[in-house]
Amino acid sequence: MDQIARADLAASKGGGVAMANAMIEEAGLRIGEDRRRGRAAGINPTGRFEPLTRHVFDDGWETLEDLPPFKTEVQVEKPRTIITRNTSPDISFDRSINPYRGCEHGCVYCFARPTHSYMGMSPGLDFESRLFAKPDAARLLERELSKPGYEPRTIAIGTNTDPYQPVEKKWRIMREILEVLEAHGHPVGIVTKSALVTRDIDILSRMAERGLAKVALSVTTLDRKLARTMEPRAATPPRRLEAMRSLSDAGIPVSVMIGPVIPGMNDSEMERILESAYAAGAREAGYIILRLPLEVSPIFKDWLLRHYPDRYRHVMSLVRSMRGGKDYDAEWGKRMKGTGPYAWQIGRRFEIAAKRIGLNVQRRKLRTDLFKPLNGQGEQLVLL
Repeated sequence: MDQIARADLAASKGGGVAMANAMIEEAGLRIGEDRRRGRAAGINPTGRFEPLTRHVFDDGWETLEDLPPFKTEVQVEKPRTIITRNTSPDISFDRSINPYRGCEHGCVYCFARPTHSYMGMSPGLDFESRLFAKPDAARLLERELSKPGYEPRTIAIGTNTDPYQPVEKKWRIMREILEVLEAHGHPVGIVTKSALVTRDIDILSRMAERGLAKVALSVTTLDRKLARTMEPRAATPPRRLEAMRSLSDAGIPVSVMIGPVIPGMNDSEMERILESAYAAGAREAGYIILRLPLEVSPIFKDWLLRHYPDRYRHVMSLVRSMRGGKDYDAEWGKRMKGTGPYAWQIGRRFEIAAKRIGLNVQRRKLRTDLFKPLNGQGEQLVLL
């Protein structure tokens, strides 16, 4: 977005933060606070595949006040398959499931935001409020697991959008998926920011007892104020730690993911987060450096200008120092951890703290030898 880029240039030169905010307001990019209450994104940019861009501005008829607030809407999506495959060399899994598209948690830094552009929607407020649910997920999974020749490997869930976001309370798609995975003896690794994961402790504890399940809770900050502005509809940090304790007490392997580490914002909390997670029962840990691909960059920078204008220059300078002078570097092996002295420092701090606390002493590997197609070898049932 050209307007955000110009505002960023003004803010980065020093003394121009107020000017940058004014430029964004004058361009009609920001949505009124009343309309986006409880949301992280302040803008709703047109998706990059759309032929036209749209801006909200007052045309003199004072009609902006009549626009309704952004409310969560859920549409049904009917995919042909549910297991997504990948060959990325810098991630630990080759398959995943996303029960939902879009995420009501609304984390301003979410790297999955650009995927909404494929639906002709905005990666901004649309990503947080116009969601897609896949109610056929369990049926599709059953069919795919029962195909002849299927080779089991851990399915990752929650790597794109959160499977336990608020709408899961009604749709219960994630629970149906777990029921299928348990019936097949199939391993699963879950990442979430939600305490709703404790609802499924009954299934997860049975699977964990067989070496088939583990859960990672993403804890970005212990600061309630920062969490409220950055992750407005995710569980509070204390609730995530409580969820860790509940899962651990039920015998479910738990890890903590500090994702993302935002330099100048939450990087100073790394050691405290790791210590708190260990006390709550986590025994493994990981971290990811802030990623700002495509439309995420202007959304994050607008958020930073609105909530932490005094930190803008410092934060963006550090981000670029880890990304070869750019907002983001998508190169394999670099995108998750960054490069340069500051990224190196964060990595060493993490390693030293994890070792001191007792995290990552052993890595839990899930079993695949218990897998079985529900009908024996996936054959069609004989008609009587």
